Amino acid sequence: MKQVTLYIASILMITMTLPSCVAKRKYLEARNSASQQMKINESLQRRLDGQTDTIGQLRKNVNSLGEAYQSSNSELNMSKEQIEEQQKRLAHLQALISQQKNSIEVLRKKIVDALVGFNTNELSIYVKDGKVYVSMQESLLFPSGSAVVNQRGKDALAKVAGVLNTNPDINVNVEGHTDNVAIKTKQYQDNWDLSVARATSITRVLIGDYAVPPTRVIASGRGEFYPIAANTTDAGKAQNRRTEIILEPKLTELIDILYSTK
Repeated sequence: MKQVTLYIASILMITMTLPSCVAKRKYLEARNSASQQMKINESLQRRLDGQTDTIGQLRKNVNSLGEAYQSSNSELNMSKEQIEEQQKRLAHLQALISQQKNSIEVLRKKIVDALVGFNTNELSIYVKDGKVYVSMQESLLFPSGSAVVNQRGKDALAKVAGVLNTNPDINVNVEGHTDNVAIKTKQYQDNWDLSVARATSITRVLIGDYAVPPTRVIASGRGEFYPIAANTTDAGKAQNRRTEIILEPKLTELIDILYSTK
């Protein structure tokens, strides 16, 4: 009987403690689950924060790209305007060059008409490097070894001066040339001396006798160093003994365009 009582008491104790164990286990399981859920939530929050930063950076990048596009578009429009401006300048430049060529040809014809009474063995007229050259032989202008202009030479210079005075936009360069036969006198030390003296004499005639403005004329000498024929024959030497009056229309506007284009 005693044993039965002990058995029943044991059963009662187990029955009483069993619900308590089950509740504790469920509590622990719930606590662990909650802890894991918190960790998952924290991980998700970190990922969300990271995504938020990424989105913010992407927005900044988009804004930067938009600004870059606007800047590039502005530069492109500016480039188009610059191209159009350059095209206008080029068209203007081409028009000026064409005008310059026409002016040179008109000037050449005027000089030819003015000097129609002189022989081809006395002078020649041609265009070179955009300039009109009036090449006068020594025989037309000077006695041999002299820089004193004779009367026929003055008559020719009068014709040239007439064209210059009716065309004020022409610059004049008078260049003296000789052959290679050495000269040394009390008056002229060498051919270079003589060539400069002859250019100066012609310049004085143009200015003093025929009223060509001195601001338009340059006198220079090249001696024997720019021959147009071989100095091995008398005919070649005669061609080299010359004075060239070089006529050039003023290029102020053309030069301005060239510099502004650069």
